[in-house]
Amino acid sequence: MTDIHNDVVEDEDFDTILSSDIDFSGIINFEKPFLIRGRVSGKIAAKSLLVVDETAVVDADINAAAVVIRGSVRGNITVSEKLEITTTGKLTGNVTTPEFFMANGCIFNGRCTMTDRKPLEQMV
Repeated sequence: MTDIHNDVVEDEDFDTILSSDIDFSGIINFEKPFLIRGRVSGKIAAKSLLVVDETAVVDADINAAAVVIRGSVRGNITVSEKLEITTTGKLTGNVTTPEFFMANGCIFNGRCTMTDRKPLEQMV
């Protein structure tokens, strides 16, 4: 899995990119790295890395292997590996994760439950 902790996000690191001009409502399921730059509402289930870019607005519950928030997320997040909120990131919702990185300046409103690392299937 791509480790982008404090790295630059490159488009070629992702199999799918939801562009900033897209407004999607529904359920998203994916297995390979996914980058959101647009607006998403609904539910997200991922077996890989999800990155919510600075321009993105997500209103969804998320279940993923790893999540990096650079934009805005409202919803509960369950992560099997790690969650990172960067300086520009905003999260309103509860978190369940074994690792949680929060950069200075980020916004987090919710509760965090720290867990042991488990396969994603056991976290559902």
